[in-house]
Amino acid sequence: MSVGADTRPEAADGTRRRARTVLVVLALFIVVNAADKAVLGLTADPIKAELGLSATEFGTIASSFYLLFSLSAVSVGFLGDRIRPRPLLAVLALVWAAAQLPILLPATGFGALVATRVALGAGEGPGFPLANYTAFTWFPEKRRALPSAVVVAGGAGGTVLAAPLVVLVSNTLGWRAAFGMLGAAGLVWTLVWLRVGGGGPYAAHLGPGPADDEAPADGELPADDVPAARTDDERPAAAVPFLRVITTGTWLGATFSTFAVMWTLSLGFAWLPLFLEEQAGFSDAQVSGIVGLPALSMAVLVLSAGAVAHRLLRGGVTARVAQGLLGALLPLFAGVCLLLATRAGPTALLLPLLVLAFSAGNGQTPLTNAAIADICPAGRRSAALGLSYALAALSSLFAPYVTGRIIDAAPTEAVGYGRAFDLAACLLIAGAVLSALLIRPDRDALGLLAAHPAPSAASCLPPASSLSPASGTSPAPPAASASGPDAEPSAKE
Repeated sequence: MSVGADTRPEAADGTRRRARTVLVVLALFIVVNAADKAVLGLTADPIKAELGLSATEFGTIASSFYLLFSLSAVSVGFLGDRIRPRPLLAVLALVWAAAQLPILLPATGFGALVATRVALGAGEGPGFPLANYTAFTWFPEKRRALPSAVVVAGGAGGTVLAAPLVVLVSNTLGWRAAFGMLGAAGLVWTLVWLRVGGGGPYAAHLGPGPADDEAPADGELPADDVPAARTDDERPAAAVPFLRVITTGTWLGATFSTFAVMWTLSLGFAWLPLFLEEQAGFSDAQVSGIVGLPALSMAVLVLSAGAVAHRLLRGGVTARVAQGLLGALLPLFAGVCLLLATRAGPTALLLPLLVLAFSAGNGQTPLTNAAIADICPAGRRSAALGLSYALAALSSLFAPYVTGRIIDAAPTEAVGYGRAFDLAACLLIAGAVLSALLIRPDRDALGLLAAHPAPSAASCLPPASSLSPASGTSPAPPAASASGPDAEPSAKE
């Protein structure tokens, strides 16, 4: 596998412009993805009233979204290493639209809502990891944290944009019209993606010819982006068993922490609007504005964490610090805020705590995604990201239903919400501790390389985060770079 380079300045500029365009469209893809998730919680009150649903029944509808979510994420994740991004993402967006539009029919009730949410979840399961994977094909290893943060921030933008619009459409045209509006948005995005989307020059070569025949004519590697020596993109995927990748501490720590973060996110999507209305006493209009605050906070934290990690890696800090320890602080902070939220008295204190509790944890996501990507050869990357996301998303299958059961079983709804929020907080704190202990991309990349070396030593260096940013030279051989199994190589070695 090889990646060509075009040293012409105009070619480099064209690639950069195309990379930025594709990144923006991918962020919009996640905007629609997040809005599709949020619409059920934002219209929960009229849905429960019209269909006469209990808390457990509503939780069942919310959880059904994730029934095929993980299976789909894994299956399509493996396809992402073999099929070009353009048709894959277009098909997913069409599935989203097809699942939302039938809800416009007046006969759609509890059973139909469950069925359409299952279909929607099957289409959305692979969306986030494939969007990340596609973004990574436009950027080299040491520049992936920030693009991943932009994709993740699209989820926050989806909630910010969707909340007031969904509530407005629901109040004026009925809750079913809100679902139809998002189905139409999926169709529009598909047309835009087919026009401007595609994979980039950092995709793995799966056969003869260019890395992705969708790349523009001038879409070769910019001269200043060509690494001194290629890293995992030139290591044959077959040289590294997939089981070996997913048993690294980095992959396991990132997956469990994301499990806890996604539990909290699905809890927020399904139950936070109802909590704000039924327990905190806010009106529909106020709730539509408040639920966007965690999304705004999430966007700021995600982009800030990605930018800080990017700067630290470029400055020679190890990936364990930039991606592992820095990332762990965010879900830890979110868990503490969630523990305090249900114990806060005045509303002035409750709202900031809720905003931080439902936003800070997701700031870790781009860092864990980049950590997993950095330890994988390109031919394993989509599958590794997809499986990690799929297992983490199992939390989203259980969280809404478990919350409904907890609320129905509690002596009062207020007590039930408190118990459900405490459970989510404990998961966040546990995930933060494990990720701080296990996420060590530098060590795990060197371990994979030492155990499964490529035929040519010159083409198999550890991730760019372990190279000197000044010289681009390689570190010492793996056996000499660490004195023991837990030694952490320096980024400047």
